[in-house]
Amino acid sequence: MKSIAALQAAAAPFDGEPSDAELDAIETEMPLILAGVALLDAQIMTIDRTPTELDERRIRRARRRVLVARRDLANRAANQTVSGGAA
Repeated sequence: MKSIAALQAAAAPFDGEPSDAELDAIETEMPLILAGVALLDAQIMTIDRTPTELDERRIRRARRRVLVARRDLANRAANQTVSGGAA
């Protein structure tokens, strides 16, 4: 009986670097990642104090950027899956 490690080693060697497909997926999702980081930054600033009106606006804007990035990513994915003359 082979161990799991032996089976995984036989499946594909791992060189420690992401594949081209993984890099393309990361690049495609980068606007969403950056919007999420901006939202976290805005939320972190208000952890230890009462949020001011400016903080609330910053968080609201960051949330909207995340939603826009999610929408754009979903639309891009939907457009890639639909091919040709879909009516």
